Amino acid sequence: MTDDLQNEAGEVKQKILVVDDEASIRRILETRLKMVGYDVVTAEDGEEAVDVYNKTMPDLVILDVMMPKMDGYGVTREIRRTSDVPIIILTALGDVSERITGLELGADDYVIKPFSPKELEARVKAVLRRTTTKEISGIPSGKTAKNVITTGSIKIDTARRQVYRKNERIRLTGMEFSLLELLVNNSGQAYSRNEILQHVWAYPPDHRIDTRVVDVHISRLRSKLEADPANPELILTARGIGYMFQRIN
Repeated sequence: MTDDLQNEAGEVKQKILVVDDEASIRRILETRLKMVGYDVVTAEDGEEAVDVYNKTMPDLVILDVMMPKMDGYGVTREIRRTSDVPIIILTALGDVSERITGLELGADDYVIKPFSPKELEARVKAVLRRTTTKEISGIPSGKTAKNVITTGSIKIDTARRQVYRKNERIRLTGMEFSLLELLVNNSGQAYSRNEILQHVWAYPPDHRIDTRVVDVHISRLRSKLEADPANPELILTARGIGYMFQRIN
């Protein structure tokens, strides 16, 4: 007998870990997320969150920042040691530094407290859509060279959503790869931060969001891909516009 829960169509439900020290928030999110078809596990502090994560291996983590025993930053660090699972942080309205720190540590997105459960459900759906593709081990049969883009020592396998430098794999989160994929597939074309948020994070055009989400992800990508992140040669800044990947001939 399997522990995996299935929906009415017989598909295995995606599992979400909700971490918050406020019981009312945990209950609301657990109820709402179950109603829209997810399997939900919860934790009330950072140490419990790491333990539950290791035991259940969820598909996504919703994580409050300010918690007892271990804060959300510590949880993010622990998870990112071994996993690229998508993480959405919950952060206070006025605390921009919380958002930026969480993103720099590897979170994929954030939602500001107090939040609308519908908004959070939309963020969960968008992040999961962008990040939960199954990895294929070994060399995929039937794949042609068009699935692999090579520029200098970097090889980007778009079919397997993997990146290599000199045959050594570089670990990217799902959102980092989706951002890289957008820029690589449109090399030489500059995208504004708002356009990137629409294409990668699925934010509607009229949605107000701190565009530094994009800046932090670009910085993370550069630190992993560029020989000299301070003087990038792959992911370029298009002055007055946004970002672009160098043109691939």
